[in-house]
Amino acid sequence: MDGMFENCLTECCLEVEDIPQQTKYPVWILGKKYKAIEDLTSIRKAILTRLWFTYRKGFVPIGGGDGLTTDKGWGCMLRCGQMVLAQALMDLHLGRDWSWEPETRDVTYLKILQKFEDRRQAPFSIHQIALMGASEGKDVGQWFGPNTIAQVLKKLIVYDEWSSVVIHVALDNTIVINEIKQQCVIPDSVNIVQKEWKPLLLVVPLRLGLSEINPIYITGLQTCFSFKQSLGVIGGKPNLALYFIGCVGDEVIFLDPHTTQRSGLVESKETEDEIEMDTSYHCKHASRINILAMDPSVALCFFCKTEIEFNELCERIRKEIVVGERQPLFEICFDRPKEWSPVEDLADEAIATASSIEFDYLDRQYDSENEFEIL
Repeated sequence: MDGMFENCLTECCLEVEDIPQQTKYPVWILGKKYKAIEDLTSIRKAILTRLWFTYRKGFVPIGGGDGLTTDKGWGCMLRCGQMVLAQALMDLHLGRDWSWEPETRDVTYLKILQKFEDRRQAPFSIHQIALMGASEGKDVGQWFGPNTIAQVLKKLIVYDEWSSVVIHVALDNTIVINEIKQQCVIPDSVNIVQKEWKPLLLVVPLRLGLSEINPIYITGLQTCFSFKQSLGVIGGKPNLALYFIGCVGDEVIFLDPHTTQRSGLVESKETEDEIEMDTSYHCKHASRINILAMDPSVALCFFCKTEIEFNELCERIRKEIVVGERQPLFEICFDRPKEWSPVEDLADEAIATASSIEFDYLDRQYDSENEFEIL
């Protein structure tokens, strides 16, 4: 294990109290409900199964030549984006009940992991994400925010024909149902009644306060973690990007990318080094913080493998988020508001807004997410 971890004893792997065992509240992990006392083993397995992407060092320079060989200090939000997308692909190809073991050599699992390894050829590698971010005005080595990583992954996902996933980023705090269905539904050319659904990764970027989360949004945020379509939340706490995978009471449970590990390839997981490398993509224990300690810039993530799942999600959002909350987290509507800009301009508009506004008084070390509207 020499050299595997820069800090082999991290908070993530030391914090054995990530799940409060005596709590009266249910534990929600990616839309699945557990009882802490009865289901602790299952909770641990659910956490361990998640693909855990962290800082890496010693990879091929990004951009070649004198490019960066580590993402330590700047890649935390990029790694969080990788974790969300990887979870979507695992749900799609392996199912939500699939679990990882140290001896796992499942071909499909390995194929998914290889798409995120630190090499130029991997479609969702740190190399591809960083370079695509540069095309959106983010230099390699510059911090991303939740919306920026969502926009970059949206562009990269089109190169993964194996999965055919659609990433939709809902802007202006609004989910437009028909707009999403136009992207995901493919009518049969022969029988107009039959149609194919492209799996949907829905990302809803929000700003839930100025410098801290407004308590009025807590219940709505907790509710979203309970949806079976939940893929968690990309966000963080001031100065740190984190991947929130669930909640228990007033606390959120997260995977932390702030551990620097050496770069390497898992390949077919035959050698000791490859087995060791695979293990480095799984964390035994998550961590937790009070929900009010989260940075107010977040991106809620949902995955709908079928149109039925999307319809069910929309109905729950309408009942429990829009109608059920005094101040909804976001809105949902069937058709695009007429006053909005053309669809193709929205992403560029979001990036342009991010570049033109400064929140000088928000002392953050990662992207301040200026593109978000203050709710």
